[in-house]
Amino acid sequence: MVPVLSLWLPIILSAVFVFVVSSVIHMMFQYHESDFDKLPDEDAFRDEVRPLAIPPGEYVVPKPDSPKDRTSDAYKAKLEKGPVLFLTVYPSGPISMGKSLVQWFLFGVVVSIFAAYITGRALAPGAHYLEVFRFAGATAFAGHGLALLQASIWYRRKWSATLKSLFDALVYALVTAGTFGWLWPGA
Repeated sequence: MVPVLSLWLPIILSAVFVFVVSSVIHMMFQYHESDFDKLPDEDAFRDEVRPLAIPPGEYVVPKPDSPKDRTSDAYKAKLEKGPVLFLTVYPSGPISMGKSLVQWFLFGVVVSIFAAYITGRALAPGAHYLEVFRFAGATAFAGHGLALLQASIWYRRKWSATLKSLFDALVYALVTAGTFGWLWPGA
């Protein structure tokens, strides 16, 4: 068994490496550009919605008032008439990436902490590189990727977008696994 605190270096370095790799993926490669479609008449939509002054948040349209309301004829008619939307509203103005980038890095640290905990509980100091790689990589893939499937299952996110993000998660897991294998403490 290897204590999590003794794995602070691979935890931090793997989070840094994942942060750098994710930046390269999103800045150099453009395969995520098709994850979202443009509305057919975006300007008209924005002009109609702007006066509503919708506060930042997450919305579903139509939204039933209660679980019982889901079975009402009025609610069913709203679904039939459409549109049916899941909507995320940001504050107006330029989109600042700073806070999101800090949160993304901290998320990478959290995934690496879980990889350290599970790998450290399963393996002893001096474990073979590939053993460490397997445990840390599987844990990191679960942390970076598996929850992404819910967006396609429940919110109808394009499966192509989810699969591209799962590919990213696999790359992040490989980076994490390699870092842990490289820096695993000796016997």
